[in-house]
Amino acid sequence: MAKTSMVEREKRRAGIVKKYAAKRAKLKELIRSPKTSPEERQAAQEQLQKQPRDASASRKRNRCAITGRPRGVYRKFGLARVKIREVANRGEIPGLTKASW
Repeated sequence: MAKTSMVEREKRRAGIVKKYAAKRAKLKELIRSPKTSPEERQAAQEQLQKQPRDASASRKRNRCAITGRPRGVYRKFGLARVKIREVANRGEIPGLTKASW
């Protein structure tokens, strides 16, 4: 089980990312657009840099929904490899079975 503080930090980061997502997308589009004047582009870059660090989606970390484990997390299930095995063996994931050949 991961530290509760780390799990809570990730929840806070996810909220901040969600809050700033639209504004970040708009600024990034301005920066990327070839039609934008250099002054507007510079202003957009400055505004983007003034946003909180945690507003960037790349700062989020995938964590297991059950344990909070940060590594070995499968995106498809949102669970760590250890928990996928346990849950699959109990038959709680539809269509997922243990391989045998």
